[in-house]
Order: sequence, then C-alpha cells, then structure tokens
Amino acid sequence: MADDISSPIRSVVIAGGGTAGWMAAAALARHFGKAGVAFTLVESSDIGTIGVGEATIPTIRRFIAALGLSEAEVMRETEATAKLGILFEGWDAPNGRFLHPFGMYGQDAGDIGFHHLWWRARQQGDATPIDAYSLGAQLARQGRMALPRTPAPTPLATYDWAFHLDAGRFAALLRRYAEASGVTRIDAQIATVERGDRGVAALHLHDGRRIAGDLFVDCTGFRSLLLGEAMAIGFEDWRQWLPCDAAIAVQSEAGSGDPPPYTRAIAHGAGWRWQIPLRHRAGNGIVYAEGTLSEDEATARLLADLPGKPLTEPRRIPFRSGRRTRAWAGNVVALGLAAGFLEPLESTSIALIETGIERLRRLFPAGSDMAALADEFNDATADEWERVRDFIILHYKLTGRRDTGFWRDCAAMDVPATLARKLALWDARGEFVRYRWEMFHPSSWLALYAGFDRRPAALDPALAALPAEQTAAAMARMRAGVAQAVAAAPGHADFLRSLDR
Repeated sequence: MADDISSPIRSVVIAGGGTAGWMAAAALARHFGKAGVAFTLVESSDIGTIGVGEATIPTIRRFIAALGLSEAEVMRETEATAKLGILFEGWDAPNGRFLHPFGMYGQDAGDIGFHHLWWRARQQGDATPIDAYSLGAQLARQGRMALPRTPAPTPLATYDWAFHLDAGRFAALLRRYAEASGVTRIDAQIATVERGDRGVAALHLHDGRRIAGDLFVDCTGFRSLLLGEAMAIGFEDWRQWLPCDAAIAVQSEAGSGDPPPYTRAIAHGAGWRWQIPLRHRAGNGIVYAEGTLSEDEATARLLADLPGKPLTEPRRIPFRSGRRTRAWAGNVVALGLAAGFLEPLESTSIALIETGIERLRRLFPAGSDMAALADEFNDATADEWERVRDFIILHYKLTGRRDTGFWRDCAAMDVPATLARKLALWDARGEFVRYRWEMFHPSSWLALYAGFDRRPAALDPALAALPAEQTAAAMARMRAGVAQAVAAAPGHADFLRSLDR
C-alpha cells in the first residue's frame, strides 16, 4: 500500500539488554544497519538479567556464523565448553540414565528407518543400547570431542554440537559487536511507555528523555513491559502440562576433573536439577513445583550436590510456562522471556530467541502497514513454541517413576492433542511426524522413546524381507565404526586447549 512507501521503518528501539536484547541488536544491525535503519537499545545497569541460559543447542553456531564470528573466538570469550547432548538421570527410574545426543543413530536399510532395525534386535534379545550407534552419544559418554567432518562421509558419522557458555560474557560480546555495528546504547530505566496509533510511540526514561521509534522490540524479560503491559497482550498458561513453576540458580567452582561435554539433567522427587560445566566455573540450578517442595527444601537439595564450592548466593526465579497469545502486536515484537517461557529442560531459550530474530529479519516491515507480517510471525511463533512445548512435556509424560505424587501426576496427565497424535503414531508402528517449525528432529524423539523404553506395538512390515542375520552383521559393523572413530578423537579438555592456540 502507499502507506508502506510514505512511512518507511527508519528507527528500531530495543527495550532491554541481556542475551535477547543484544542478540537482536547484533543480528538486526548487521542485516539492516547499512540500509539506513537506526538501532537504539535501552537497558539499565541497575536492573539485573536472568542470565542463567548457559546451555545451548546447535543452532547457536549458525547464529554466530551469520554474524561472522568464529566458534573458537566465541568459546574463548565466554569460557565455553562443548555440548554434545544432555544426560538425563533419574527420569525413567530413580537410578536410570540415558543420553539425548545432537546426532543421528545408525544407518537406515534403504527406506527402512534404523530405529526399526534396532527395535527388532531388542525384541530378539539384543540388549545393545541405542547409544552404541551414535557417534555423538559415544563421544559424550567417553568425555571426548572432535569437530564433525563436513560433509559427513556416512550417516553414521553425522552429529552436531553446541556450547555451554557464560551468558553474561556472551551478552557482553554481542554488545561490543552491536555497538561496533552502529547500535546506540542508552543506560537508563524505562519509566512509562507512550502509546500511539501504531501501538507504541515512545519510551519515557527516568532521566526525562523520550525515545521514539517506528518499531519496538520488547526484550524486557518476564515483565513484558511493552507487549504484555502496554499492548495488553494476554498470556497462555501451560502449567497443566508443565507443573514446575520455580527455579533456584547458583554458580559454583567447576570441581575436579575434566568438564564433561554434556549437560546433566538430574530428576528429583518434585522436578529436576541442572549442572552445566564451563571452563572457569559451573552453572547449577534446581527446577521444581512450589506446591510440592518449599524454597528451603529446594535450596538444600541444590547445595547438597554442587561440583564445587558455591560462588554466588542461591537466587530464586519464579516463572510460568507458556507464551503470549501474540508475539507481535501493532509495532511491538517480543523476543525471549517477554514472548514467553519454557523451562530450560532442553536448553531452548536462546534457540527461540534466534528463531524469533530470524523471523523478524525475514518479515521486517517496509512501512507502517504491518498486519500481514505480524499475522505470519504470530502463526509461525505459536507453532514453534507449541512444538517445543510438546517435546518438553514428553519428558514428564513418559516417566516410569511412581515414587512421588509429582511423578504419578505427570505420568497420568492428559497431553495436548498435537502430542497425543505423535504418541499414537509412534505407539502404532514407530512412526515419526515432523511438522513445519519444529526444532527437534526425529532423532531427538527417538532418544526419548528409547531412553524411556517406549516400544511401538508394531514395526515396518518391510522388515520381513530383511534377514535378521544380515542386519545383525550390518549393525555390528556400525558399532565398530563408531567405536573406532571415538577412539581416535581427543579428550574434551584437549579440544578446549586447542582453541587457545
């Protein structure tokens, strides 16, 4: 429309810093800064950030590559370690353990998925764990790390990796990058938000300044100052499926020994704990349902199993799992906690910021008529958040634990229809379904189905044409190939030292 031409977007104001704000500033300024769009970020040094998003998934490496930053540079700056997956302890049973790696399992037999071969072998008495067919999983379990070969010589060699990083240092690195790209930073608190015809007209600061803009990006955290408060966009609560509503975080010494190349997610009677190894310290936290565990009890459980002495005081973080009913309203787009929150079980917080930024880049408005762009942004955001929600719910629904009321309730709960359909198709014959805007691939779902021993009722009928002896020999060769590759890989600590050369 004519309005698009007459009212181009010339100024973007980002409310809030932290990881979300500075990721948005860095990425958007790199893409649009030379096109005449001015970027201003408002944050207050007096207001802290959550700052516990220290585990990532492999998408983070694509994000930093798009900025022109190297993996080694980011890892050095943020005291990062490698992350090959997540070790789940006590989820299927109090003493059970399984790994969710960032990678593939085995090799398909033509059009027959590898998981069908593995489940048939299980039915026939082969107790070999599925991790034996995953290079990423075996590297993690043996404390080794090597960069994947690109392209991978075979599907068996396909795996990915991410970072454990210091979130504060990551935000500081992105701030330097963004300011070098022309982003203006204002250190001040927001006093009020001025509404206008488009939605938000300006931010009024405590020091009296008025910061006007054409487009506003809300990175104000749980408060959601622009989208939730000023624009009055409601919140869709998902506590009926994700009952944990509080966390306590503490930093500690790293402890003795080499840091493992995986995150630990350790279940307890009313939730779970995380341990994230960095080079200079460890990040620790406990997630729990307040109705079943007190803050004092949760803190005691957390402090009783730190890898080293605590470096900070325990900090309580109340939360609600859910999302804003719209992430884009008027001329306001929310990213990170301002758009919603999913507990950190699969380290998706930073990844959801990344995908939100990418959608905003792709749908960046040319003028004041933003309705169609906002509709597409909101539909895609809702789909993605719900797909991630379902994957996280799966961890609770599939539990084999019945030792506390918390776990019994999780196992008995009704799940969203989208997840129920996926479970039904898996149960019927081991079928995966992948929708648009899904963050987790079938191999991730397989890691959970196998980890919780969720066996399908039937397998691919085409298996009948494959002699069991032939597939057994092929699977033995797969295991040998994985073992050989792992044996040749350096230890995780050696890999980290190589980054400093």
